[in-house]
Amino acid sequence: MSNTDSNNKRIARNTLLLYFRTLLIMAITLYTSRVILNALGVEDYGIYNVVGGVVAMFSLLSGSLSNAISRFITFELGRGDKTRLNKIFSTSINIQLGLSALIILFGVFAGGWFLNTHMNIPSDRLVAANWVLYCSLLMFCINLISLPYNACIIAHERMTAFAYVSILDAILRLFVCYLIIISPFDKLISYAVLLVIVALIIRSVYSIYCNKHFEECHYHLIYDRSLLKQMGSFAGWQFLTNSCWMFNTQGVNILINLFFGVTLNAARGVANQVDAAIQQFVNNFMTAVNPQITKCYASGDLENMFTLICRGAKFSYFLLLLFAIPVIFESEYILTLWLKNVPDHAVIFLRLTIIGSMINMLGGTGLTACMATGQIKQYAIWISSVGILVFPLSWITFKCGLPVESTYIIFIIIYTAVEIVRLKIMKNLLHFSPMIFFNKVIIKICIVTPFTLIIPFVLVYFMPESFERLCLTTILSLAFSCIIIYTLGLSDDEKKAIERKTHNFIKKIQNNKK
Repeated sequence: MSNTDSNNKRIARNTLLLYFRTLLIMAITLYTSRVILNALGVEDYGIYNVVGGVVAMFSLLSGSLSNAISRFITFELGRGDKTRLNKIFSTSINIQLGLSALIILFGVFAGGWFLNTHMNIPSDRLVAANWVLYCSLLMFCINLISLPYNACIIAHERMTAFAYVSILDAILRLFVCYLIIISPFDKLISYAVLLVIVALIIRSVYSIYCNKHFEECHYHLIYDRSLLKQMGSFAGWQFLTNSCWMFNTQGVNILINLFFGVTLNAARGVANQVDAAIQQFVNNFMTAVNPQITKCYASGDLENMFTLICRGAKFSYFLLLLFAIPVIFESEYILTLWLKNVPDHAVIFLRLTIIGSMINMLGGTGLTACMATGQIKQYAIWISSVGILVFPLSWITFKCGLPVESTYIIFIIIYTAVEIVRLKIMKNLLHFSPMIFFNKVIIKICIVTPFTLIIPFVLVYFMPESFERLCLTTILSLAFSCIIIYTLGLSDDEKKAIERKTHNFIKKIQNNKK
């Protein structure tokens, strides 16, 4: 078996494994979100969403370092340098510990000041909001220290462990829902404290697994100035792009709070929950593909890397499209069925959020490829310069009295431009022709997408809203979309590969029956 076939088989196996994990987690997440919303109420749910968003602003720091850690660990695995791997891991732990201390200090003082003096929180819920802030800070730092362990698991492509721990996390959160319902204490405070306990348990499990299975995951007190400089430079430029993303998500969330209040924060939180559940299916595929892109670059196999960039972008879009279409057409009924009490604007927020995610998803493999080079200064400057426009343009539209939905339209337009800029950067960094991406990805998705809308449009137009219509729309949309994607969206090589794997799978089943 060739190395390429082996890599493709590993990607497929890891993706299927992660899908099993996602189905369970998605079911639990959707259920727990409904329980938590009903248990806390719209106001407290909105408070948790916006206050947690203040803490999530620190994720621009952790995200920068997480990307640096993942890139360096995966790159060294591609080169096979185990000694340097241990140095990278130990250095990563040192950085995360120091960063955690700084975040807690800054979050308690600056975050507390902003929460109590500037945010639109009802006065009788300020104490609970402060509890949420402190617990969110603590949970954030616990997860921060777990990042090097998570990066090792993904880089080694041990998706079994990753899936099992994620399932444990989802089950613990389900147990938290039960405790919230029966809690005699303030439910918002109880929810925040219990999530910290869950984070501690998950952090311990990751640590034990990695120490047992990966030799580089044994911490040593190391000070490597050269490595710190390399990782710091990489993380610094990532910090710039993550800052842009923070302003476009959590920053806009705060703008919505200041201009429209916590009720619309709750609607935005609901839309983001559903969108995140849908995106899990694509993220599983990307989690399996991304290490291969970095390893191909480390080994000098640029041809295979270019193939993975195009194939990964196209397949990630198609995977998201399969689940997005029935949700977009049936969003109002789905939210009513799920939540019963649907916050105002949640339906339109959900539809626009999914459309924005579909556009943004196209750049995932390109981002990974640019990061693999380690030369991301040009990437960070250009992507941030264009992407940051979402926040000021949203502020201007709100100031002018335009509706809250305008921020989503701005996001869609700006991130379409970001994808164009990203292709130009890939041409300079990797000598990757934008026309290859245009021919193999953009043209394919532009042909496929309109045809996949036909069936759900006809059903929603002619049938009254009901559970039967939801089931029929979902089933027929998935079936018809799969046919269209296979017929119009795949290359001849991809069709042959699917036919070969399907034939081998059927043959294997038949042999087992004998």
